[in-house]
Amino acid sequence: MKDLLYQYNPWWEDSTIETGFRPREKYLSTLRRYLNKKQIIILTGLRRIGKTTLMKLLIQELIENEKDPKHIFYISLDDYLLHKNNISEIINEFRKLHKIKIEEKIFLFFDEVTYKDDYQLQLKNIYDNQNVKIFAASSSASILRDKKSSLTGRSITLEIAPLDLDEYLDFNEIKIKQRDNQLYQSHFLDYIKVGGLPENVLNPSREYLMNLIESIIQKDITAFHGIKNHQIVRDYFTLLMERSGKQLSINKIGKILSISPDTAKRYLNYFESTYLIHLLPRWGKTNQKLLSAKKIYASDLGIKHLFMGVRDIGSYFENYIYLKLRNKTKLYYLYENGIEIDFYTENSTLIESKFYTKLNDKQMKLFLEYPAKKRIVIDSVDKLSVLDEM
Repeated sequence: MKDLLYQYNPWWEDSTIETGFRPREKYLSTLRRYLNKKQIIILTGLRRIGKTTLMKLLIQELIENEKDPKHIFYISLDDYLLHKNNISEIINEFRKLHKIKIEEKIFLFFDEVTYKDDYQLQLKNIYDNQNVKIFAASSSASILRDKKSSLTGRSITLEIAPLDLDEYLDFNEIKIKQRDNQLYQSHFLDYIKVGGLPENVLNPSREYLMNLIESIIQKDITAFHGIKNHQIVRDYFTLLMERSGKQLSINKIGKILSISPDTAKRYLNYFESTYLIHLLPRWGKTNQKLLSAKKIYASDLGIKHLFMGVRDIGSYFENYIYLKLRNKTKLYYLYENGIEIDFYTENSTLIESKFYTKLNDKQMKLFLEYPAKKRIVIDSVDKLSVLDEM
């Protein structure tokens, strides 16, 4: 195991760290604040979203801030050579390797932590009994759920999202001056074709995105849940992308794919738990929220573009606004008498997305008359900055 641990931790011998691409400062600044908190920090989000890179960047900063490199440990727990070892055994090997006492503080970075059975209990025991700061990462929300509440009060979860438009421009070293705000529209049209996965932004490739989707479907959905018919899952995802931005009927999906409504609902939850899609409930009384059809959004516009191409740009714009808002406030869509307003927030703000168009008369009537503390229409790309203020 010694050679393997050195392969994962080259900074024990060399201070050079390969991080892959440009820092995402909004997440790094949060991780820095969490360094002084005892809790375990769990990074989650779509595969290849940059969780590993963020951990490597934080390791680099720790070393630059004169933390002992041999007290910083990174490992990917999906490595086959480690399949017989639990997390505690791996950490004990690390401590023995560098003769680190239990009372000496160490920084632990676990990638793909959910590959270990009972990882919650193992992390709890390490957290409770050793002087550690733990960071962990996983690409599955469902597997992360702590059924035994082992980590309640001991962990903080941070979801990593795809690059937004500003980050996309930054990665491409594009700077837009105030006087050139009109250029945002053309850059947005480029952005929706590529999406916000960091590697794909730097080297756009349709094949890259297709391989990512196939990997998630095979590893995180069909293999993990024991689904034999892989093609149904692929067909289901195609249907979801074609319907993104719309209300989704589980019964209709079931009929199209010749599966039961229960199976259709279960598969839908699998897609959501792997961060391929997000679901938006309807605003209303409790039974309306629970029973009404949910709207579906793609987690990344580049993935949506694979299936839809350049059509209905307004749906991309709405999808983007949803992605910007989803971790800022509790969101719903508003649906009254056959008329829909895109978003209604928990603090009673109505938000309508219009890509260089206007609300029709019926929408305008509902938009102005429905009880709300604030009403926002975002009708151009240069007005997206209002989302940063929410």
